[in-house]
Amino acid sequence: MMFNRASTRPYIMRALLLGFAAGLRSQMANAGLALAHDDAPRSARWTGWIPFRWPLARKAMLLSAAGEIVGDKLPQVPSRVSATPLAGRVVFGAFAGAAVGSKRKGFAPVLTGAVLGGIGAAAGSFGGYHARTWIVSTSGLPDLPIAVVEDALAATIAREAAA
Repeated sequence: MMFNRASTRPYIMRALLLGFAAGLRSQMANAGLALAHDDAPRSARWTGWIPFRWPLARKAMLLSAAGEIVGDKLPQVPSRVSATPLAGRVVFGAFAGAAVGSKRKGFAPVLTGAVLGGIGAAAGSFGGYHARTWIVSTSGLPDLPIAVVEDALAATIAREAAA
């Protein structure tokens, strides 16, 4: 296991990590939450949020993440750091951050989680883009295996931060 269980980590760290995962792969943070839904503690209020309440919606989140993993490898996909994809990643990161913030009482933790999730998503987007570009350019390796490693990293971070 890469991290301690999420229940022992502050929601602030979880929000940042889920946001970072969304920056690497936009659908990954919410897919991580969907996977963690059934094992989440009762205090995790996000489990009752409409997108997470229904098993079919949670399956759709997982399928969306799987589709993004495949789609990321296509040459016509725009860069994650261009305006529209970046905005989407920030929104998905903010949503996941707000979800983990909802475990605490009041609106402030939800808002804090959303802000930190969005910041994490921006960091993951730019960090992932530049790291992948640098590794490919300096190692001489093709992009595909580096992208697959990035997929695994995003999935691991999302699952561990959401669990």
